[in-house]
Amino acid sequence: MKNLYLVLRSVFLWVLSGLHFFSVCTALVLLGLAVDPRKNDGPQRWFFRNILRLAGARFRVVRAPGFDGKRTSIFICNHVNLFDPFVIYSAIPQFVRGWELESHFKIPAYGWMMGKFGNIPVSESTNPEAVKKLLRRTKEALDSGVSVIVFPEGSRTRDGRVGPFREGIFRLLPHLAFPVVPMSIVGAFEWHRTGDWKLYPATVTVYLHDTIETKGMTKKDAEELRERVQTIVAGPVEAGRHRERI
Repeated sequence: MKNLYLVLRSVFLWVLSGLHFFSVCTALVLLGLAVDPRKNDGPQRWFFRNILRLAGARFRVVRAPGFDGKRTSIFICNHVNLFDPFVIYSAIPQFVRGWELESHFKIPAYGWMMGKFGNIPVSESTNPEAVKKLLRRTKEALDSGVSVIVFPEGSRTRDGRVGPFREGIFRLLPHLAFPVVPMSIVGAFEWHRTGDWKLYPATVTVYLHDTIETKGMTKKDAEELRERVQTIVAGPVEAGRHRERI
């Protein structure tokens, strides 16, 4: 009976949140044709937060004392499931856009929307020219006051743990000189995990950790920061997994 309830509940929540997504998203896209998306931040936040509610997730944000919500920053976060963009946008108190694979911008309709709303294309190539292009695009966004979100694992977790961080964003930090904010998403794997379509009752908690300065950072400093940030991000995630096992 419990499994039947979970199946029926999941179907209902997917339909409800899906209808909301397609109707409101269409309206936001049409609005974006006439108005700069940066001026639509309020409606976008309402939309993203509502997706979480309608998909059955309880939601809360924990801010560290050293987190500066007013500074344009690079947010570095673990990657859990397809709801991550909605979770992140609901948690970060400033205008933010993310790195996204360049190939996604070729997807009909979706790719156009990602470009219109200001996401940053990331080439799958790691040649010097591709890295320079990514650096330029990222710096342009940050210089214009747009904070950037990066998933350094490169893919969604399959076991709920935080995977190794790739060097990508950390190679660019010495050239960007913008602060870094480690960010942990906890509880989202228990709510919805890749490979399982069901939506389980859960609370999603986002931890916004202390802002970390990067001005004057060297290549060696950036490599050390990669390990430090991974440890910070993984901390609350592992603590949450431990509580689940108990």
